[in-house]
Amino acid sequence: MEQLIVEDINELIKRRFEELNELKTKGINAFAYSFERNDYSEEIKSAYEEGVEKNVAVAGRIMAIRRMGKASFTTIQDVKGRIQIYLKQDEIGEAYDNFKLYDIGDIIGVKGFVFKTRTGEISVHCRELVLLTKSLRPIPIAKEVIDENGNKTVHDQFADKELRYRQRYVDLIVNPEVKDVFQKRSKIISFIRAFLDKQNILEVETPVLQALYGGASARPFVTHHNALDIPLYLRIADELYLKRLIVGGFDGVYEISKDFRNEGMDKTHNPEFTMMEVYVAYKDYEWMMQFVEEMISQLCLQVFGKTEFLFEDKVIDFKPPWNRVSMVKSIKEKTGIDVLSVDDTALTNAAKKYGVALTGKESRGKIIDGIFEVCIQESLIQPTFLIDYPVETSPLAKKHRSIEGLVERFEGFVAGKEICNAFSELNDPIDQKARFEDQVKAREAGDDEAQTYDEDFIRALEYGMPPTAGLGVGIDRLVMLLTNQVSIRDVLFFPQMKPEK
Repeated sequence: MEQLIVEDINELIKRRFEELNELKTKGINAFAYSFERNDYSEEIKSAYEEGVEKNVAVAGRIMAIRRMGKASFTTIQDVKGRIQIYLKQDEIGEAYDNFKLYDIGDIIGVKGFVFKTRTGEISVHCRELVLLTKSLRPIPIAKEVIDENGNKTVHDQFADKELRYRQRYVDLIVNPEVKDVFQKRSKIISFIRAFLDKQNILEVETPVLQALYGGASARPFVTHHNALDIPLYLRIADELYLKRLIVGGFDGVYEISKDFRNEGMDKTHNPEFTMMEVYVAYKDYEWMMQFVEEMISQLCLQVFGKTEFLFEDKVIDFKPPWNRVSMVKSIKEKTGIDVLSVDDTALTNAAKKYGVALTGKESRGKIIDGIFEVCIQESLIQPTFLIDYPVETSPLAKKHRSIEGLVERFEGFVAGKEICNAFSELNDPIDQKARFEDQVKAREAGDDEAQTYDEDFIRALEYGMPPTAGLGVGIDRLVMLLTNQVSIRDVLFFPQMKPEK
């Protein structure tokens, strides 16, 4: 039988290859095709009844081995948790002899019956053992040591953040709490989808590759389509396509999608992220605020059974009603500056006074945003709707119905982080055209995040879009808040990283 050649690998890996070769010599397939698993660890333990012999078939990864001559214990981990397996040589014979070639990390299938050991641990007494996958690389196993005072020390933990992000597969194996975060993420997205479906809002799909990007102020990723010989952009937002569908006659549409922005990376930004955008005809931003309160508070109750959450050292309560704070008024209260009336020079000087980083190419709207971020944002701890933004900051929002110089827009902030953005959507094509033209001027002046001029979107509005409320929710940041994760990388399976050298 052909043997694997093992060269230039460390001793632990070399030994595993040697074990694999010995298994092959014995005619054992170390990479099985399937196993008829019927039971899971936690369900076995919760359903255990004293004196009732129940046959089970479990499968999982070996996480611990305790060999004792003619009997051994091993612990396996499946998707639900861990359970101990008891193996006896005179019951499984040759399979027990082969067990000496098994290692922590190997995946096995076990058939047997449930019992309780003398120490009271619910376990599976093995009657049939099969190797399903041989692990050729050792996994890091944390060892817990408890001293005489009950203090626990963890050794050899797979804790290096960068390594955990790069090797998420190992992270998921050895750090069960990580898997819990992602299971909750899945439940959060499923609830949002079900909530919107129940409102008779239609889930749709829009292009990822776009000839003209728009719907947000951001730099795009650019690629090239060979057949058409044109540049294409990864979408930065879904907004303009979804509003085209409202023009087409749908009363409500939403999309949960990946968006892409060619921007910096920090604790709340990843170049690839998940957004939920929803647009509902005949509604405005006041209606949308109530919609957001209901959706997120119901999410908290149904997925987590509570509305209060600990985030870092803060207790956040998502129970409605949320606070409402005017952007313009809050800046004036903090700085004494009325951003609606001061000229550009005074606005720039104020921004410099409060430490806003400026390059000299920022538009008026960008400077106002900068003052808000430095002076106000971190103070918005409890769920808060920041409302009524200056026109310069919001080229796609409808002008305020009663206050000159403002638009009907809100952003939701929690723990100083923005989690959503919403408008009474601008449906006046003449106004929208003028706003796009202002964005073009800002771009020509050096603002590379200014929005592009979308002539087809103007044409769509000229056919008529009903009054519409729109909302975008940052799914990643929402998951961070509800699972107490301080970095966006901790709620993404595969965050963006520099290539390994």
